[in-house]
Amino acid sequence: MKLVIAGGTGFIGERLRKAAVSKGHEVVILSRHSQLNFPAVVWDAKSSGEWQSAIEKADAVVNLCGTSIVDGRWNMRQKKQIYDSRILPTRALVAALSQLKEKPKALINASAIGFYGDRADEELDESSKSGDDFLAKLCVDWEREALMAQSLGVRAVCLRIGLVFSKEGGALKRLAFPFRFGLGGRLGSGRQWMSWIAVEDLLEMIFSLVDSEILGPVNAVSPNPVRNNDFALSLSQTLQRPAWISVPRWVLNCALGEVSSVVLSSQRAFPKKIAASGFKFQFEDLSSALNFSLK
Repeated sequence: MKLVIAGGTGFIGERLRKAAVSKGHEVVILSRHSQLNFPAVVWDAKSSGEWQSAIEKADAVVNLCGTSIVDGRWNMRQKKQIYDSRILPTRALVAALSQLKEKPKALINASAIGFYGDRADEELDESSKSGDDFLAKLCVDWEREALMAQSLGVRAVCLRIGLVFSKEGGALKRLAFPFRFGLGGRLGSGRQWMSWIAVEDLLEMIFSLVDSEILGPVNAVSPNPVRNNDFALSLSQTLQRPAWISVPRWVLNCALGEVSSVVLSSQRAFPKKIAASGFKFQFEDLSSALNFSLK
């Protein structure tokens, strides 16, 4: 299998590259950096160029480009950077596909469960409507760009990724940090739903989607979302630390501004499409995922 990964040096992309190589797949990385310790094709993630030939005859292009959404408070400049870092690479990739004689079979494009906005206790699957906040509108535009590949005869998948758990850092490391010092607890009311996935399951999901006929949006989450309060209790039990501190919503709003919506919004999402395909999760429940990722 030939796999082209855009954003292959990021948190998920780096792990996908290593997993693909370990499986014996041919991997091509599109990167803005020329000095890497593995072969890569340089691109600017904005425009056409010689890099386009690298994606010809690929089995799939996996686009994971996008700057972090939680590094600092959002202002107009940062929102534009968050938006452009996702929209422009996706647009460039689809434009490149239109010029190829032998196109990849699939474009697997990152998105996020932020697509749904804040939905309280509503059960969400891939047919649920979008939200109306900044992240939701971003995901709508992001997916629209990716799905244009289907008019070119390329199967397009939009991975609505939840909170990713990994032994090697990422969001879980940040969330666990205060708990390790006995300063953990629920955020806001603690009633908001958290949709999550172990990185091992996310990588296997991507591999399975390359060979499947699934198209359109796919919720990349475990089948067992949890409330933030239950997450805090499970995390404290895993780390054997107390979880007695709660952070009120107003404190998070003051400290983080609009970024607080990332941890306060409620998204109870289920992986309806991938489950129907017969995909088996290695980590279905929170406890097993936390034990594996944190111990």
